[in-house]
Amino acid sequence: MFSRFLVNFKAEDVATHDTDVVVIGTGIAGMYTALKISEYANVIILCKKGLTESNTNRAQGGIAAAIAEGDSPDLHREDTMMAGAGLNDLAAVEVLANEGPDLVNDLIRLGTQFDTENDEDGEHLALTREGAHSRRRILHANGDATGAEIVRALAVQVRNNKRIQVIEGAFAIDLITAENGSCKGVLYQKSGKLHYIRSQATVLATGGAGNMYRYTSNPSVTTADGFAMAYRAGAQLQDLEFIQFHPTTLNYPGAPRFLISEALRGEGAVLRNIAGERFMPAYHELAELAPRDIVARAIVSEIEKTKATFIYLDITHQPDELIKSRFPTIYEFCLQYGLDLTTDWIPVAPAAHYVMGGVKTDLNGETNVRRLFACGEVSCTGVHGANRLASNSLSEAIVFGKRIAERIEEFLQTDTGDLIALPQTERVMQSPIEKIDNRRLHLQKVMVRHVGVKRTRDSLERALSELGRYVPMLSQTYSKKGDWEFINLLTAALLTTQAALLREESRGGHYRNDFPKAKDSWLKHTIFQRDVGVIEERC
Repeated sequence: MFSRFLVNFKAEDVATHDTDVVVIGTGIAGMYTALKISEYANVIILCKKGLTESNTNRAQGGIAAAIAEGDSPDLHREDTMMAGAGLNDLAAVEVLANEGPDLVNDLIRLGTQFDTENDEDGEHLALTREGAHSRRRILHANGDATGAEIVRALAVQVRNNKRIQVIEGAFAIDLITAENGSCKGVLYQKSGKLHYIRSQATVLATGGAGNMYRYTSNPSVTTADGFAMAYRAGAQLQDLEFIQFHPTTLNYPGAPRFLISEALRGEGAVLRNIAGERFMPAYHELAELAPRDIVARAIVSEIEKTKATFIYLDITHQPDELIKSRFPTIYEFCLQYGLDLTTDWIPVAPAAHYVMGGVKTDLNGETNVRRLFACGEVSCTGVHGANRLASNSLSEAIVFGKRIAERIEEFLQTDTGDLIALPQTERVMQSPIEKIDNRRLHLQKVMVRHVGVKRTRDSLERALSELGRYVPMLSQTYSKKGDWEFINLLTAALLTTQAALLREESRGGHYRNDFPKAKDSWLKHTIFQRDVGVIEERC
């Protein structure tokens, strides 16, 4: 069903470039990993758009690390495991909790300026609390612009690093593998021309798949490219049914689905239905600070009960100065649409935010495809389980980025393989895609309606039926960016829906109305691999 490559090419028509390591994608995962690799090797970073265009750049809340007095890696581990609903890999969570604090300090060394505050003990890092965290352990920058500050600092380091070459406006199309299955680089297009980067190791840092859905907090570049190209190359994809819908994105006429950070609820904001009633205490003992999947489902339930399209987030009871200084980005953005955080209840609704699953890796970020690594949201390290704990994503990226760099250094010292010539593709008839935007919009609407916050067998089967009309396109090859993005989104959407249909229980970010309880028999992972099919792996 799936064509091995998205594009036809003749080897002699493709420009070939050599490097030690190629990193596909930017954000904190791509840039931090590249910086660590550059300590011993030459790196090329491929950017789909610009160096700073990524999900990281939009991250508001912060980065989680147990650095405060009274906090500990053990407590961070416990909170992460609780949120993950039994599917976390304990070893991966321990790696995150124990190695994260030192690497947060490394971000500071690299120029990241986290917010500080003063008290009787002097100046220290300012920490906040977010949903399902038992302690205040979230570092933030410029109030609610943490991701943008990390990206700024890392981008300065990357651009000044002589061992890192940045190629912007480059669309990574497919991974190139040798006959033994080992990854040997990537095929990409820039300015209408095909290029092949031959490398000893390849790192996927392509971000998530939020644009499978009509409503998402993600930028337009997150079109499941890494998931799909890894799948076509034979990598295993795990836990794709677990999609995190951020509970609170702006839902206002004329405004985009802008993220309204969970940190507002950490600072006391409450959720009210259309009648003005606070409702979260009725759904969970932690109320507004319950895990994200619980808050998102509660909001959807209130929307259904009241026949509204949104609920309200209310932080008007907090001092004006606190709101403006702690959340300047959100305050100014809402003000553009006539909404004042200090006086108005803000209309919000859930939107696709993060994929807990992804390309399956070990504790060193390595996939089952030799010499192929994955880092950040595109990966599935096992840290997040069925539901990511707030602000763990940035921590995961630096912890496993460093581990990837250390593993690749071992490769380059002891197991350097031969670079291979570009293989020849079969000349497959190309199928023109007309009105690709309409097809993409249809796919996104199908996913929202049938594979959203709440699911049933009927809805999932309906989704597979509607997406099925596009399945013949998977065996064709194409020549345009919009076509490649659609095929990548279709690949991820089909696998996500199939995984959701298989899992007959509710757990974390996967909720089935027809199977509303978690089952011990489903303490296992659903894994997809091209030419193999579905693999089930017990936790």
